[in-house]
Amino acid sequence: MAPASALVSPDASGLADGAGGDPLMPAPGPAIDTPPAMPAAAAPFDPDRFNLAAYCLAWNAERHPDKPALILMDQDGMRDSISFDRLYDQVRRVTAALVALDLAPGARVMIRMGNRIEFALVYFATAAAGLIAVPTSAQLTPAEAGFIARDCGAAVAFVADGLEIAEPYPGGMRLLGLDWLAAAVRGRHGADPLLGPAHDPALMIYTSGTSGRPKGVLHAHRAVWGRRPMGPGWHGMGPADRVLHAGQLNWTYTLGVGLMDPWAHGATAVLYAGPRDPSIWPVLIERSEATIFAAVPTVYRQMLKYGTLTRDRLRSLRHGLTAGEALPPALTHRWFDAADLPLYEALGMSEVSTYISSGPDTPLRLGSPGRPQPGRRITVLPLDGGTEPLAPGDIGVIAVHRDEAGLMLGYWNRPDDMAAAWRGDWFITGDLARVDSDGYYWYDGRSDEVMTVLGYRVSPIEVEAALSAHPAIAEVAVAPRKLDDALTIIAAYVVPKPGRSGELDLEGVNAWVGKHLARYKWPRDLILVDSLPRGVNGKIVRRALPGR
Repeated sequence: MAPASALVSPDASGLADGAGGDPLMPAPGPAIDTPPAMPAAAAPFDPDRFNLAAYCLAWNAERHPDKPALILMDQDGMRDSISFDRLYDQVRRVTAALVALDLAPGARVMIRMGNRIEFALVYFATAAAGLIAVPTSAQLTPAEAGFIARDCGAAVAFVADGLEIAEPYPGGMRLLGLDWLAAAVRGRHGADPLLGPAHDPALMIYTSGTSGRPKGVLHAHRAVWGRRPMGPGWHGMGPADRVLHAGQLNWTYTLGVGLMDPWAHGATAVLYAGPRDPSIWPVLIERSEATIFAAVPTVYRQMLKYGTLTRDRLRSLRHGLTAGEALPPALTHRWFDAADLPLYEALGMSEVSTYISSGPDTPLRLGSPGRPQPGRRITVLPLDGGTEPLAPGDIGVIAVHRDEAGLMLGYWNRPDDMAAAWRGDWFITGDLARVDSDGYYWYDGRSDEVMTVLGYRVSPIEVEAALSAHPAIAEVAVAPRKLDDALTIIAAYVVPKPGRSGELDLEGVNAWVGKHLARYKWPRDLILVDSLPRGVNGKIVRRALPGR
């Protein structure tokens, strides 16, 4: 096998376009131009008569009705499977049942269901009915889910057995479950997706904010079409592919790469709904005959350390995809040595999805997430303001032009956050980078204090708020701590109340935090300190915390 360096070569960078808007329900964006060339299998696009559900499902149901659309796996193998024809038929029936609820156009439909086929039914039926889907993590506590329900003003919440949403509910919210869905699927009639302007809202994802309050990122139906540059620029999907994603469907990485992208290209999506065992992924790749595998770098590291990874198990795989956190060069080398397969990285965020990547047509350059995907307008702007792009080699903040079709419509009910995110026609991502003379970007962390840990973006303020209520804690600061090139954890730096340090250990602290926060937000290290470093304005200086 050729060494990893042999897979690296320079090339010219590409550029792009799409749309933005105001903080709540934005006005239509600019006209959408002809997209970059896509595989012949890709669904057609009409910006005046468009719906996310029709784009992903209708043409598949017509062209290859019996082909598996979604395969659900567990630790024992295939648990469930559904064809494009059957899936679209059931989505249409659920759409009709949603329409019968007589909800206002644009009403929010919260989804709290985990990885299951019913999630796909609700998500696409919601879009088809002209409503806004709000996927949420099954890992959230009832209190966290309750905040989202109230913040978005959910009209309906679909909740699977064993999951809860804490009261009080927003006024008039209907709580529906699997029984309601089963009855809807048995309904006598279906409803076709509502076709309208591609800039109409369809999806809202909640993400951590610098204020510590999760905020809703509102996307239009066109966002799925705005993902088209990822085809040639990153994942290289086609109708013959089976795409296995290791994540949860509420996450934009999984929802996009694991569901919408495969169906937009006529491919089969494969998801896992079993215990999180690091050794399972090579087995699932073999059993599902996956041709593309997508995960965060930590999953690849776990596969190499704990998994039963052999080249024979990976014989169906063409390449792996990774996003969510930076890919360490050492991990890339180890993957090449063990798997003899490419591993393509992408940089993105909930507000835009991925926009910089390596891929089949973009040679890997170790340590860099890649170049802007074909057709995207991406640049690096000065940290202290201005809209003049920086020269190659200068570190600044990555910015995305407002004409990008995959760009969010706005932050839900957060006009101040929305205003702060813009400089003229450029959306400021908060990701720091420099670009080299060949158009490759080199990531340099975040300009704000949002942490990226195991692929999740977590606000330290949110974790600190939960910890500060502990009866033995006087002061606390939370920050990411890098254990090695492949693993970053959340560390809590705690000043105990006088005489109460003996009451503080990691297990007890997380038992407290677990009442308030999802598990991926828990600290993995607890460090007792006498005081916290602060600047002249009294603000905690996280970079000066010990051991960072």
